[in-house]
Amino acid sequence: MAAVAASGGLAGGVPSQAEVVVVGGGVIGTSITYHLAKRGVDVVLLEQGSLTAGTTWHAAGLMATFGSLSETSTELRKYSKHLYADVLEAETGLATGFDPVGFVELATAPDRVEEYRRVAAFNRKCGIDVQEISAADVAELFPLCAVDDVYAGFYVPTDGRVNPTDVTMALAKGARLAGATIHEGVAVDHVAVVGRRVTGVVTADGSHIACDKVVNATGMWARQFGAAAGVNIPNQAAEHYYLITDDLPELDRKCPVIEDPENYCYIRPEGEGLMIGLFEGEAAAWAVDGIPRDFTFGEIEPDWERMTPYLERAMARVPASLNVGVKKFFCGPESFTPDLAPLVGPAPELDGYWVAAGLNSIGIITGGGLGHLVAEWMTEGYSSYDVTGINVDRLHPYQATPAYRAARVVESLGLVYKTHYPTRPSSSARGVKRSPLHAALADRGACFRDVSGWEGADWYAPQDGSKWTGELSPEPLTWGRHHWFANWAAEHHACRNGVVAMDMSFMSKFRVQGRDAGAQLNRLSTANVDGAPGEITYTQWLNDRGKLEADLTVTKVTDDDFMVVATDTMHRHVLGWMHKMFEPEAHAIVTDVTGGLAQINVQGPDSRALMTDLTGCDFSNVAFPFRAVREMPIGFALATVARITYLGELGYELYVPAEHAMHVYEQLVEVGARHGLVHAGLKALSSLRMEKGYRDYGHDMDNTDSLLEVGLGFTADLNKSDGFIGRDELLAQKAIKGMPPRRLLQILVDDPEPMMYHGEVVYRNGKVVGDIRAASYGHTLGGAVGLSMIEADEPINLRYINDAEWEVDIAGIRYPAQASSRPLYDPKNERIKAED
Repeated sequence: MAAVAASGGLAGGVPSQAEVVVVGGGVIGTSITYHLAKRGVDVVLLEQGSLTAGTTWHAAGLMATFGSLSETSTELRKYSKHLYADVLEAETGLATGFDPVGFVELATAPDRVEEYRRVAAFNRKCGIDVQEISAADVAELFPLCAVDDVYAGFYVPTDGRVNPTDVTMALAKGARLAGATIHEGVAVDHVAVVGRRVTGVVTADGSHIACDKVVNATGMWARQFGAAAGVNIPNQAAEHYYLITDDLPELDRKCPVIEDPENYCYIRPEGEGLMIGLFEGEAAAWAVDGIPRDFTFGEIEPDWERMTPYLERAMARVPASLNVGVKKFFCGPESFTPDLAPLVGPAPELDGYWVAAGLNSIGIITGGGLGHLVAEWMTEGYSSYDVTGINVDRLHPYQATPAYRAARVVESLGLVYKTHYPTRPSSSARGVKRSPLHAALADRGACFRDVSGWEGADWYAPQDGSKWTGELSPEPLTWGRHHWFANWAAEHHACRNGVVAMDMSFMSKFRVQGRDAGAQLNRLSTANVDGAPGEITYTQWLNDRGKLEADLTVTKVTDDDFMVVATDTMHRHVLGWMHKMFEPEAHAIVTDVTGGLAQINVQGPDSRALMTDLTGCDFSNVAFPFRAVREMPIGFALATVARITYLGELGYELYVPAEHAMHVYEQLVEVGARHGLVHAGLKALSSLRMEKGYRDYGHDMDNTDSLLEVGLGFTADLNKSDGFIGRDELLAQKAIKGMPPRRLLQILVDDPEPMMYHGEVVYRNGKVVGDIRAASYGHTLGGAVGLSMIEADEPINLRYINDAEWEVDIAGIRYPAQASSRPLYDPKNERIKAED
């Protein structure tokens, strides 16, 4: 242990204790330190080299608020721009280099125009002044820019560029002024841990700093630093390029930043020349085995041969750049995540360990806002932002394996500038998880997509005996109706009118056992999940603010044996929530059984007849009512069968041990042939559940929502003797008379042609009131249908809903629509009740 200095700190001025230690002095680490200090937190930042080391120092410094269909990302961008433009210099006297020269996104293909019109409408709803301009307008703003192939530009006049080093130094000075301590040249060797809790950090010279929380903001080193503490952070560095030209005398340095995604580049003035940056379609992983610790301000030898074709296309956007020399061709590392979203939040593996890494080249753009988000989350215990899509607990340990990272980072970086079709599946690192039925479904003509690492059957080749001449592929991609639209519709209608089988083995499944299992689950659950054995209960989990944390089912098998089933994307969050919220003295053991149990759903009005034939058991309403769970024989195997639906029809979920799954499936198919059984994929799952208005946490519900706002107040049992977490907040919300002014509604477009996906803006009487959080196509309802959180300045009751004209903006065109607080399909649940 290093000697303690007279001031109460360690030798060299490093304090011996703090509330929070932030590791990493790039823009993210300094922003978190700044925002924590402004909240009065005793925070220490340690940087192994100098501030900006790693990737911040060579960042391009773009400051663009346009471009995202994520409200969280958009708000982080807006906050960052305001901080850089209006706050930091006034506080610190240090300029950030913010220059509002404007930002133009070029659309040089029809599908790109469609994408940006969708994004522009959403961004305007978020308060961003996005203007669609012509090719001539682009040429006027940037006279050296070739515009012959430009369909449109999307222009934000107040966006522009900043100096990444200046931003970081201003944040650091602001943090010091607020009381933070920052030390450069101090490397952290490891995080000190007792049990499952952080107790401090140990520096490379052996000094120990006691703390309650540590933040891993080490950028491209985050995976390695996290792994040393047993924390999963699967980001991976890749080569990232930009070129700086010699001087261009005719260049106006106040020209806007240009992004030209079709040519994989961005272009902006740099000095008296141009910076031409690249996000090539086929990237290259770097240092998969590990980032050298001393690579703080290092450069990578450029691969001229691989990059020359990309450079030629990019430089052709400004032809004058081809006539001057190259001042610098730079290659440096940037880190990317498997799904191109940041990794932020408390690590599920270790209490007190926080992560803020994996920014996917938008660290400067979102850095100010991310610091605000993390500081709020750490000090308040919650985030006012939707963090379901960026929470570090969404990703899995296998995604940190070298082979996975090496394969996926090539695709991740390559997708940055490709058209962001919402139906584009991942193509790399596939086949990681396969249900026991995978090969059989492939033989049936399944087209698979990545579902949280699982191979999920998305749709099937025709099952009516007709010859399928197409490929089992999502290509070609489009914003309209795909070539598999008819296949999808047939599966949808088969569920509504007959019976389908659907493999949902990817669902997250946990066994909770022990004498206190029921009491602990009941304490977390809004519904009473500890009733009679043999029942499945739909419920939510809330935090102490009454906001949502999970949406799931709990099956009571016996008095001390329960099964929890949640959506695939919330796997580690649900597991982590149980570890965090179960009382320490309770005897309740949680086991992840996801891979050990196949889940086969048999759904549709003919499912009762099929299941009766399959098992020989009584499936009448009296013998097997809704929510009942029974163990029963299927062939030579035993399956747990629950009568429940996520599709809006009479139906059953079969939970089968993996080793018996193929046998049960074969029996199901053989008997199903007599009942017209059709295989249905995840496209049908989406459209069927959306017609019924069924919710999906992490997509159309998130951590900013309350139970009443999402229309699930009926799940709460307020009379449970021991209550549940969030009950008091829910009671306070219910005490307010009338409907809430914020409410999740179902939205149906009247015109049968347009497609909705996510982010489409909703209007009521010509006023923006929300956007579509998730959507599909309602083959029964006859149009695109989605769920939107509507926000009003009055109660959202039946009068508000019915006495109004509703519209949805889809790619710049407003379409008449309907809004409803009740399911548009089978609002009285008559299909689910399905009388004998």
